Amino acid sequence: MAQNEIYGNLKGIRNSVIDELKTFYDIRLESGQLLTAELAARMADVTDFINREVSVYISRSGQVLAVAVGDDQSVELPAIDGRRGSSRLCGVRCVHTHPNGNPALSGVDISALKNKRFDAMVAIGVVAPDFAQSTITFGMITGIDENEQYTVECYGPATLEQAEGIFFPNLVAMVERILDKQAGTASLAQSAERAILVGMEYAGGASQLGWTPEDSLEELKQLADTAGAEVVAKFLQKRPKPDPAFFIGRGKVQELALYVQQENIDLCIFDDELSPAQQRNIEQAMGVRVLDRTALILDIFAQRARTNEGKLQVELAQLQYTLPRIMGKGLALSRLGGGIGTRGPGETKLEVDRRRIRDRIAFIKECIGKVKNVRTLHRAGRAKASVPTVSLVGYTNAGKSTLLNTLTNSDIYAKDQLFATLDPTTRQLELPHKQQAILTDTVGFIQRLPHQLVAAFQSTLEEVVEADVLLHVIDVSHELYKEQSNAVYHVLNELGAKDKTIITVYNKIDKLPPDSALPERLAKEENAICISAKAGLNLDGLLELIAENLKLKAVEESFLVPYSDSAAVSRLHAAGTVLEQEYLAEGTLLKVRMEAEQVAEFEEYLKK
Repeated sequence: MAQNEIYGNLKGIRNSVIDELKTFYDIRLESGQLLTAELAARMADVTDFINREVSVYISRSGQVLAVAVGDDQSVELPAIDGRRGSSRLCGVRCVHTHPNGNPALSGVDISALKNKRFDAMVAIGVVAPDFAQSTITFGMITGIDENEQYTVECYGPATLEQAEGIFFPNLVAMVERILDKQAGTASLAQSAERAILVGMEYAGGASQLGWTPEDSLEELKQLADTAGAEVVAKFLQKRPKPDPAFFIGRGKVQELALYVQQENIDLCIFDDELSPAQQRNIEQAMGVRVLDRTALILDIFAQRARTNEGKLQVELAQLQYTLPRIMGKGLALSRLGGGIGTRGPGETKLEVDRRRIRDRIAFIKECIGKVKNVRTLHRAGRAKASVPTVSLVGYTNAGKSTLLNTLTNSDIYAKDQLFATLDPTTRQLELPHKQQAILTDTVGFIQRLPHQLVAAFQSTLEEVVEADVLLHVIDVSHELYKEQSNAVYHVLNELGAKDKTIITVYNKIDKLPPDSALPERLAKEENAICISAKAGLNLDGLLELIAENLKLKAVEESFLVPYSDSAAVSRLHAAGTVLEQEYLAEGTLLKVRMEAEQVAEFEEYLKK
């Protein structure tokens, strides 16, 4: 901290007042004193004159380390260097004024005491014009509770004369002994991050897609729960349009900053995508990490990725999201443009970071390209074998993985949570009349799916584009199932798969009320069926519908090719899948699966 610097909100403060505040640095307390009447009276005098809170930091040696000015209700505390571990206090006490005359510590005061681990938080209730009549209250950390959170005790109110008589070092030493003893059995282990959710109602937001802001915020809560956060509160702001600097407006951000400090919040999550500048401005104003909807979904995907391909795709999406958010001083840092004023130091740290990210993005894209080639080969093999493919698509948590498990007797991970399955899974599906198909489970969709994910998961989502039939699984028990269905069609349109053959599968009918007429009405829709994957209801009807839509044309025939016409054997291998091959006296006997219209080409070799 710079000596003689006055921190905080100095707008509208006269130079004479600033000069008076600078003299506070000359005051020296006795090492054993909590506070002196002189310092308290001078702080009260300035507070009464400007009607704003004033705070000072005092070291254990009695030196004034920092002086700050706030508004009539709060003061922004300057940053201090952390000191020692969780069993020790920071070595600094904060003394500040309350212009309204009430010396009681507020929730924000107590939260700051815990977060910064002050030796003490002292509040002076200013009484004018006789400032000597002002009273003080002070709070101290006294231990760690069963939830591994700091406990606080408040003392007072006391007169300034009584405050001078408090021998402060004994209190600090006793507290640190208690903390040191408790730290052996109760460390402040990392627990779920406490988060607040912030949404905004404006033209062009979630309401544009048919979602109410409240519904979208509730879905954001489910995403936060999935990511492992503890949601403490939700806030909804109404504006005609987003603020370009603070999204929800500077005043609302300042209001949330006080709440964040008071409730010991670790994380603020916005229900919309923030620009890099907005995210930076809000983080600086609130003092906690700020995430938007995109970053939260990317974090969930990072937790869920299990295969090497999935991890690469998630990393690519995260790097593409991070690249424009690397902060620096803008054009002033650039040394790559050439010309006057750009010669000298060469690449800056900012540009080195950006270059490394771009290099990593290029490398990952190359790796994903290789995986894409392998997938293409697999699809070509299935096409040659005339095996039709069916892809499961749908909103996240609609029951796709459960349906795949039930239809194919598999045991892939399926749970009642958002994005439980990330990596695609392919299984063989037995259809009626001894026919077969390949069933693929893909990643779930969500409203406003981040475009970085759509781009990064292009190779995985190609399974959807190349499938013969799509099973659109819908959680019909969800009150917003129509909006969720529209969100899926929006993503399919982005992928160029909206015109493919789609079977609408209304799942979870077992969760509907027994007297509900909804299943009967939905079943009358074209190419639709109502089922329950978990309860096994109407699955035979679904298999029949799949077989009907596939219009399977592959047949199995036996051909006897004379040894004199061996070229026909090669053509049969190229035309279909040879299931069996046997050498007889008359020639080569082959059992081949191929398209029905290709059989006529080899009619002369058909075994009667």
